[in-house]
Amino acid sequence: MPQNGQRFIIFVEMRYGYDGIDKIVDNPIWSDKQKLDELLRIDCALYTNLGKDSTPTEREAVKKMSKEIYKRIKKVNELKGILFMESMDSTT
Repeated sequence: MPQNGQRFIIFVEMRYGYDGIDKIVDNPIWSDKQKLDELLRIDCALYTNLGKDSTPTEREAVKKMSKEIYKRIKKVNELKGILFMESMDSTT
């Protein structure tokens, strides 16, 4: 129990998947940095799970999901979202 005006901060690690990207953006408690970190973690996990045996259809599906994540990033930080989108478009 806090004493003498001490405060405790409790960190709760929440891991979302692709289906939770809107919940992340709309989370009123998380900072913009936390939102961006989690969105980029999900994006990274999508690409990490691709392998050399992944089909072109699977690769295209991941690319579409990634683009949706970048759109959500743009809602949190417009400049970063634009840069991610432009980067994606320049590699195709």
